[in-house]
Amino acid sequence: MTASSIPASSLRGHGARLTIDLAALGENWRRLVDAAGSETAAVVKADAYGCGIPRVAPALWAAGCRTFFVAHLSEAAAARAALPPEAVIYVLNGFPPGSAGAYRALDVRPVLGSREEIAEWAQAGEGAPAALHVDTGMNRLGLGPDEALALAGGPLLSRVAPALLMSHLVSAEVPGDPITARQAGSFARLRAAFPGVPASLANSSGVFLGESVRHDLARPGYALYGGNPTPGRPNPMRPVVRLEAEIAQIREVGPGETAGYNARWTAPGPRRLATLSLGYADGFPRAASNRGEALVGGVRCPFVGVVSMDLVILDVTEVPVEALRRGAPAVLIGDALDLDTVGRNAGTIGYEILTGLGSRYDRRHLDEAGHRAPG
Repeated sequence: MTASSIPASSLRGHGARLTIDLAALGENWRRLVDAAGSETAAVVKADAYGCGIPRVAPALWAAGCRTFFVAHLSEAAAARAALPPEAVIYVLNGFPPGSAGAYRALDVRPVLGSREEIAEWAQAGEGAPAALHVDTGMNRLGLGPDEALALAGGPLLSRVAPALLMSHLVSAEVPGDPITARQAGSFARLRAAFPGVPASLANSSGVFLGESVRHDLARPGYALYGGNPTPGRPNPMRPVVRLEAEIAQIREVGPGETAGYNARWTAPGPRRLATLSLGYADGFPRAASNRGEALVGGVRCPFVGVVSMDLVILDVTEVPVEALRRGAPAVLIGDALDLDTVGRNAGTIGYEILTGLGSRYDRRHLDEAGHRAPG
């Protein structure tokens, strides 16, 4: 028997399945449009936050999105291949030297954050659209406010014709943080210096912070994929990602027995353990060792021992025996274990969980009817 002759139904590539609800993704974009009250883009960097640019970008286009942001030129190429020619695509992480030809060939727009980048883009061809990134407090990328004001109306920018003025919020997820008010004030002054240029400041959480940070274009990312943009309050977004793994094996251990590498967990009494076929090679953090959870039969079951490369061990003692069997599903993301909860349990944030989900899972994308989307 050859690999090509094995029935697809029996050739499962992984012991865990990642389900991505494209209908929920589109609904989340529409909810963000309503909250922002403006044109709303979609950030699809990090392979659409781990959900796959080739499937996510067209779903967002179908929902009505027309402007997209990626981090790298390679992601821009993937987005361009997945989207109609009229889609607007911005590349966030600067403008690498000598790359103007690739940008022009792909018809994508750099986000320019230094005088050197602006000069090179201007030299590559007058009038080609680009965004200007001004740093208002993050101190990562972007022109300083004074530097941007000095360039406003000058001959260099006249050769670029900026299509967007943007900055990035430092603490949008913390309502009332004073730094947000300072950034909003600084950005308002910058916007006044660039009349007629559309402006963008609000990210996922910024959409919910009020008029001071809402401008012409919102650019949410995490919230599109089900992350909570309003920490401490109910999540207004629908869940998009669900991760389930089958139980590979169940065993009984006695008091004093250990589990996993380096014996980092010891049974306090007779316990029942179940092993799942996924691990840190699949993007589930090793930091979740002895602190993560999964749901089996609706029961929260703690991780025991160290998360290894391909396996996780659960304590399933509290699960009714009738719900335990080889092949039974355990939910690692979904239901009571939303992205933010999973992140906290691993000592990190939901963003890292989402973007770190590996490529080995059996993946399926659901359409508007809840059926597996073709492709």
